[in-house]
Amino acid sequence: MTDASALPGQPRGGVLSGPATARAVNVLAPNPSAMTLDGTNTWIVAEPDSDLAVVVDPGPLDDGHLRRVVATAEQSGRRVALTLLTHGHPDHAAGAARFAELTGTRVRALDPALRLGDEGLAAGDVITTGGLELRVVPTPGHTADSLSFHLPADRAVLTGDTILGRGTTVVAHPDGRLGDYLDTLRRLRSLTVDDGVHTVLPGHGPVLEDAQGAVEFYLAHRAHRLAQVETAVEDGYRTPADVVSHVYADVDRSLWPAAELSVRAQLDYLKEHGLI
Repeated sequence: MTDASALPGQPRGGVLSGPATARAVNVLAPNPSAMTLDGTNTWIVAEPDSDLAVVVDPGPLDDGHLRRVVATAEQSGRRVALTLLTHGHPDHAAGAARFAELTGTRVRALDPALRLGDEGLAAGDVITTGGLELRVVPTPGHTADSLSFHLPADRAVLTGDTILGRGTTVVAHPDGRLGDYLDTLRRLRSLTVDDGVHTVLPGHGPVLEDAQGAVEFYLAHRAHRLAQVETAVEDGYRTPADVVSHVYADVDRSLWPAAELSVRAQLDYLKEHGLI
């Protein structure tokens, strides 16, 4: 068995659902898969002495899960007062409209198409519901509309699919762009260096105790894959599918369609920079 402390980001062991920090509780959605890992992490975030809570990523349109999220908040003596989305992929956002019906909340997101209510989200916004402070951090790359939420009081960041608790994420071409994603990783690294963030609360997988280590691993992984793709093209692998079969030969074939999205994003990046 591998020691978790030796893995990238130092993933926390144990049950995924339940309290993760003083202010964040996870309710795991019942949608496990190769792409969603154990399922989508729905985060309930609140000040310890507040009766109001914020929910980040209600998850899929699963009424049982959505009701469990409401019940979990209520069992802690809190009412859900606001819903936030890290991005619009269905495993994070498909249940948002139904969740808004159950809770009477607004839904705030970067993408206007996902919002319920007049307010969106933008870089520099600060959420202050119930005394909670959540800072909106633009983190495009996985998708164009991806956001993270910095939780300063817990020295934590909720990353959606930008950083996962296990493995690495997809740059979802054409919406996701590799250049944006690399900039995002550097932005998150600055949070760990300049703002003392040490905990990653991801959209899938376990909590990571070493945020800086996770970001550094992601940056090194992306650089390694990019070099592999560049070499594959030089060796005559031309189509994205051909590159995937060569570069991702060690990856479960069920993940190759997702890997092809990342390869397309990498090929675009290499072309934009005159490297192929």
